[in-house]
Amino acid sequence: MAKDCSFDIVSEIDMQEMDNAVNQTKKEIVQRYDFKGSKANIVLDADSLKLTAEDDYKIGAMLDVLRGKMIKRSVSIKSLDAGKIEPASNSNVKQIISIQNGISKEKAKEVTAYIKELKLKVQTQIMDDKVRITGAKKDDLQNVMQKLKEKDFGIELQYINFRS
Repeated sequence: MAKDCSFDIVSEIDMQEMDNAVNQTKKEIVQRYDFKGSKANIVLDADSLKLTAEDDYKIGAMLDVLRGKMIKRSVSIKSLDAGKIEPASNSNVKQIISIQNGISKEKAKEVTAYIKELKLKVQTQIMDDKVRITGAKKDDLQNVMQKLKEKDFGIELQYINFRS
């Protein structure tokens, strides 16, 4: 029997780079004229961001600055899932933005269904927050990677642990 090749599909972000992007955003907010005297703040938790400001405009401006900083630091903005803007204390507003780290079960099923539609001789296996692809030929696995890069699943996909 031929030795099988495999690789894993994951969706991970570098939390250190995310922290750096948040810190750069804080610095820019302090320096911007439209935020002078403002109580705008952004806080990074383990898996979410909390934005607070006086109005919707400032929340949107902070989010735009954050996205720009994330792009410069090569952190995918697809990993942000913005919640709705809600009233907070002292006539402020807040927005909770969850950070998507890992592939959800629904997205994993969507990815495996797409791979099965390709009619290649590969097997897929959902393993917690990643998907493992196994096949006898490296060419089939590379073809799967290429097809996945062409399709947008709404999340950033990385390919790791390529074994032959």
